[in-house]
Amino acid sequence: MEQNLTFDQLPLAVTMLTKEVSELKTLLLDKREQPINQPEHFLSVQEAAKFLNLAVSTIYSKVSRNELPVMKRGKRLFFSKNSLTEWIKGGLKKSNSELEREAEIFTNSYRSDLTSSHQNN
Repeated sequence: MEQNLTFDQLPLAVTMLTKEVSELKTLLLDKREQPINQPEHFLSVQEAAKFLNLAVSTIYSKVSRNELPVMKRGKRLFFSKNSLTEWIKGGLKKSNSELEREAEIFTNSYRSDLTSSHQNN
């Protein structure tokens, strides 16, 4: 997929490439920090309560409202430690700098879409 760029388009192309390389670097660093092929670890209600620093009654309440990821076998509840960790991360609020970076990436991709559609016309 070869694209011919004009001299005027080079600064924008370099900016986009720099951002994409930065995103790839971030993804690779995040991937490196994740444990590789760690076996699934299941927790009881009591262990899940301790892990989440919640009361056992709160765990049951959240389960009944479908707020927590849970598995049920018979009358027993099982919690995946990985799923609970992801549930916690789901509540993560992004910082202003992260939101600004995402907005900038979106804006640049929108501009490039406009530029390419303008060139095609």
